[in-house]
Formats: sequence, structure tokens, C-alpha cells
Amino acid sequence: MKNETGTEPKFTTKTSPKAEPALQELFMDSIMDIYWAENHLVKNLPKMIDAATSSKLKTAINDHLAQTKTHVTRLEQVFELLGEDALAKKCDAMEGLAKEGEGIVESTESGTATRDVGIILASQKIEHYEIATYGGLTQLAKTLGHDDVAELLYQTLTEEKAADQLLTDVAENDINFKASEEA
Repeated sequence: MKNETGTEPKFTTKTSPKAEPALQELFMDSIMDIYWAENHLVKNLPKMIDAATSSKLKTAINDHLAQTKTHVTRLEQVFELLGEDALAKKCDAMEGLAKEGEGIVESTESGTATRDVGIILASQKIEHYEIATYGGLTQLAKTLGHDDVAELLYQTLTEEKAADQLLTDVAENDINFKASEEA
């Protein structure tokens, strides 16, 4: 597993015994939160696929749906490694981002590149939330000495960054221009 610089990331442990119980609780709460978020996406991404017009966008979202199912499974592995039951805690942020995406679909005309642009914008907001979450959780896992968990979270972080870049590429190389030409 290599980072952006092409080197292996260093997962070193620096823990503070005094802060660890509270930090561990925050960490677990955040894991339950992103677990809910990923499961929510599994249910909502098919709606975005159906609403999209561009075949490139449909493919990108469909591929990410498959990847999101892997993220759910990976989070279940995280729970197992931590000796915890896989429990979800409602993620208000993801619920809001998903509702925003639904609102964009409802407020744009079916079959237009403009709707596709909106879907990309909404999808990238979700990706950025996930990138921030997995980045923070990777660091917390390392701090708490959960190096095996950090490796799994880092894998997902890398995939979320790639999904975000793919959406950017689809927008820049296809959809944004088409939308600019619509009446």
C-alpha cells in the first residue's frame, strides 16, 4: 500500500493513556457513524444511477456502488478487529447530503446534462465528507494503536479519493461542456 508520494505510509503508534478511553469512545462512535453512512449510500446510489443520463456517469456511480459495498464489508472487519459488534449510528451529515442530492434530481429536468452536473456536485460533496472521515479515522486508529484497522481505513480513504477524481474527470471531459450548451 503506497501513498501519493509512492512510499509506504508509516503507521506508528503514539498513545496517551489518560486520553485513550475518551478517544477510543469517540473513535468507535465515528466508526458507527460512517458504517451507517456507507449503508445509506448502498441504498441511495441506485437512485442516482437511475437519474443520471451520461453513460460515463452511470458507470462511475455503479462502480462506486460496488466499491461502497466493499467499504461496508471492510468496516465490518474493523468492528471485528476491535472486538465490537457492527452497529450503525445515524449519520446526520450523510442523511443531509443524500437529501441534497435527491433535491437536485427533483429540481432539474430529466435527461439533461445539467442534472448530471448536479448529480456530480452532490456526489463529490459526499466523497469529500467520506475523505475527511476516513482520513481522520485513519489517524485516530494509528494514535490508538490499531494499526491493522488503520490499514483498512487507509485503503478505503485511497478508494474514496480515486472516486472523487473520477467524478472530476467525467465532469471536466464531458458533462460540464454539454450542460453549458443546453438551452
